[in-house]
Amino acid sequence: MKVKKGDTVLIISGKDKGRTAKILKSLVKERKVLVEGMNLKKKHVKPKKEGEKGQVISVTTPMDVSNTKFLCPKCGKATRLGYKIEKDKKFRICKKCKSEV
Repeated sequence: MKVKKGDTVLIISGKDKGRTAKILKSLVKERKVLVEGMNLKKKHVKPKKEGEKGQVISVTTPMDVSNTKFLCPKCGKATRLGYKIEKDKKFRICKKCKSEV
């Protein structure tokens, strides 16, 4: 997976299409990412103590990495990522402006 925690991404499909946000966590084995404030689901929570009321809370759920596109910090465009290898070091590069990310 080329996107990492802290990257800014553009959502390209689903109910949050067109919105941008930061990646909170990337789940590599499942090929999913947890994006801040996106893909919200309602969760019903039972009361823990006596006299307390139950409630419905919104929880961010993971979305497939294919539904996101990396936003380049240099050119500001949604793009794919590539790799560049120099002297045993591997860098991610923007495919549009060829700058190092």
